Amino acid sequence: MEFKYQIGTKAFFGEACIGKNKDELRKYGSKAFIVSGKSSAKASGALKDVIEALEESGIEYEVYDKVENNPTLENVKEGGAAAKNFGADMIIGIGGGSPLDAAKAVAVLAVNDIDPVELYKNSFANKPLPILAVPTTAGTGSEVTPYSILTRKDLQTKMSFGNEDTFPKAAFLDARYTESMNYDTTVDTAIDALSHAVEGYLSKRSTPVSDLFAVEAIDLFGQCIKPLQDKEINLEIREKLLYASMLGGMVISHTGTTIVHGMGYSLTYFKDIPHGRANGLLMKEYFNYNYEAAREKIDKVLGLMKVESIERFGEIMNGLLRGNYKFMEEELVQYASLAMKQRSASFNIKTVTEADLLGIMKRSLM
Repeated sequence: MEFKYQIGTKAFFGEACIGKNKDELRKYGSKAFIVSGKSSAKASGALKDVIEALEESGIEYEVYDKVENNPTLENVKEGGAAAKNFGADMIIGIGGGSPLDAAKAVAVLAVNDIDPVELYKNSFANKPLPILAVPTTAGTGSEVTPYSILTRKDLQTKMSFGNEDTFPKAAFLDARYTESMNYDTTVDTAIDALSHAVEGYLSKRSTPVSDLFAVEAIDLFGQCIKPLQDKEINLEIREKLLYASMLGGMVISHTGTTIVHGMGYSLTYFKDIPHGRANGLLMKEYFNYNYEAAREKIDKVLGLMKVESIERFGEIMNGLLRGNYKFMEEELVQYASLAMKQRSASFNIKTVTEADLLGIMKRSLM
């Protein structure tokens, strides 16, 4: 056994965790730059709670609520400039994966005079500002990962950067903030969390420690399948999904993702299919492709979810996603080529070629 393990984030989990732990905010400065999208931070109640905690702590703040659904380099450049002009000494990301990922980029760009494409060098002259994260969805786990996934228009895909300095210093996870999500978003983000746990579990980079978190997250998702199917999603279920999402983030902090994410990025970039939904469309054939190389682990995944077969898993995904997506072969050829350029392809437990990825996508999407 030989492995490394590090988590750079202090997590506060539970109802009203921001108010109960507002003293934590003072540790990171006196001027907070809040990064969010247009609506989720407000609708969830998270923005209100953060602002109340900042005001009670005597911390100045400014809100940047212009994060796009899939933030681009141009988007985070604007945010970084605004944070610098404000004189921020901490960044607070509130929202789903997009605002949290954007917050990490803004934290770097606020103190480094670099072109945003240089984020991918993963080495910065000045350490990023401290990042605090408040998730309002239960899917990305970005609150406990160093990764920032941004849209690269120049490459027609999404790519991630991140190093040990882009781990959020603190994360505040309150499942009440996820109650404002509609049903489809709840399902899409839950499947994203599942894909993190599963891909990390089936990664060449998995470790005994990351596997512990992955198994727990997959088991939690299994407990939530029927409530998701029946649309009976109470606060207890949302709390389980948020916990599973956090665990999934802890998994991929060490393993990275694999081919599901690499293939799914094109579905989001070209077809505007939500990220978690894109992953769900591909997971059945991902299991089939990897089965001979990871039979024991995949059987365990199915067992944890109390699903009798890969075929049945595919039926469950189809039922939850309720989509009828069809693609032309020439589109999938392009997507397979782009997926092979993702570093994550090399982490898959079974070696893949571009032809393999095209086959998975054709069986999933045609």
